[in-house]
Amino acid sequence: MSHRWRTLDIVTVAVLAVVFGVVFWAWNLAWTATGPLFAAFPPAQALLYGVWLVPGVLGMLVLRLPGAALATAFLAAAVSWLLGAWWGLSVLWYGVLQGLLPELVFAAGRYRAFGRGVAIAAGAAAGLVPGVLDPVFWYPEWTAGWKAAWLLGCVASSALVAGLGSHVLAGRLAGSGVLDAFPVGRERVGA
Repeated sequence: MSHRWRTLDIVTVAVLAVVFGVVFWAWNLAWTATGPLFAAFPPAQALLYGVWLVPGVLGMLVLRLPGAALATAFLAAAVSWLLGAWWGLSVLWYGVLQGLLPELVFAAGRYRAFGRGVAIAAGAAAGLVPGVLDPVFWYPEWTAGWKAAWLLGCVASSALVAGLGSHVLAGRLAGSGVLDAFPVGRERVGA
């Protein structure tokens, strides 16, 4: 398997980044709107976090190239920032880390394993970023129990939405034929 990036790969990362940057913009609104629902136990809102972690996992499942998770997650965060994410420049650092951790999961398999279990592990790894950093930077006043609940919620949401969700989405896209130019699409047709 070649690890060379083609023009199509770069364009695909850019398209995924723009699509998810817009999704992030909408998810930022949903996050804010649902905040009052979690007033009694704010760490439970972590269960909604996984949407922000999809690009890195999905980018790698589609492209299967070193750097795909990192590039897709970072560029999606950059688009989100350009659209006015109210967390400021911190979204860029989060994007780097939320792409780097799934990247490391795929790298551990030498960029050869892309099944459901690896996708879930990559999603869970991405969830460690907000699970650990958010209580430090955004919720330092929380108790240790709330911080632990936040971490578990972020990892669970990310494993389910970013991991399993990306695996299902990549499979559905491949099944439609739109990914025939990529390994995931060629697997579908047995090529």
